[in-house]
Amino acid sequence: MSAATEAPSFFTATSAYSLAAVATIGFLANTGANALLPKSARWQDRFTFIWLAFDAMIHFSFEGSFLFLSVFGRQVNTSVGPFAEMWKEYARADFRWGFSDPTVVSLEILTVLGAGPMCCFILYQIVKNDPARHYWLVVLSTAELYGGWMTFCPEWLTGSPNLDTSNPLYFWVYLMFMNLIWVFIPIWLMVDSYGHIAKSMRYAQAVAKPKKS
Repeated sequence: MSAATEAPSFFTATSAYSLAAVATIGFLANTGANALLPKSARWQDRFTFIWLAFDAMIHFSFEGSFLFLSVFGRQVNTSVGPFAEMWKEYARADFRWGFSDPTVVSLEILTVLGAGPMCCFILYQIVKNDPARHYWLVVLSTAELYGGWMTFCPEWLTGSPNLDTSNPLYFWVYLMFMNLIWVFIPIWLMVDSYGHIAKSMRYAQAVAKPKKS
């Protein structure tokens, strides 16, 4: 098999430092939950804290680096450095991340500058046990689901010209796994928050309802 057609390795140097960075972010998120939340906190709130802390750090570091390279370096494919190499690896699965597709960059601007700070605000609300966080969790989750939809729906409608779905590594790991966690977890957060909001509204309605004489 020639070098041009050789299947990519499932574990490269880029894979190693990317995995180490993700693991470090996960460790920091879990450490933050242990330090800032009481031991009596619901497991749902603890999980939400860890996810939001992880989410924020991913947005600011990984996606923030993509945005920086795309706006100031013009595109990933012509940039150098560890973050550039990481995004070049991902761009093998989705070519748009390599040449700074305007739609992807536009979505990442909202993600890095909008979703990232919102995660931090909700983390503050969780620490303060502010029930208003459930509204913002629905807003954040809706935005992230919409961002994922607008990232991939244009490709599906045009036959996925920028996606390499023929390679199992690219399809199952890069495209499926690395994106579906931002589908399933936001949906779960929305369902959990809906339960809290609906319960509170129904209780308020019952309290406010005038009693029959």
